[in-house]
Amino acid sequence: QVQLEESGGGLVQTGGSLRLSCTASGQTFSGYSITWFRQALGKEREFVSAISWSFSRTYYADSVKGRFTISRDSDENTVNLQMNNLEPEDTAIYYCTISTLQHPPRAQGAYCNWGQGTQVTVSS
Repeated sequence: QVQLEESGGGLVQTGGSLRLSCTASGQTFSGYSITWFRQALGKEREFVSAISWSFSRTYYADSVKGRFTISRDSDENTVNLQMNNLEPEDTAIYYCTISTLQHPPRAQGAYCNWGQGTQVTVSS
């Protein structure tokens, strides 16, 4: 099983930016779509963004569209989530996960491989 690791979380003020990264230990993301989810305290895990490997298509939740950008490094070892203009509602633990599907699902139940997550806290 691929071991996933998220990093880059932290505490920022409203309007600030953070850049999250997702890496896989011992291998590249070649052949995988990568999806970011987040889970706020007391809420269900929700889809944030995804990038497919076959066509490099990107997907975003309506709540983050225009503020977040997902991308992959050319070496295929890292997928990044650039988060700009952060809002208190973005506060959550952010997780990355992988899929072999070209069009990554938005339902968390479609995934079984998760990292430990990275905490993002946006203060008002």
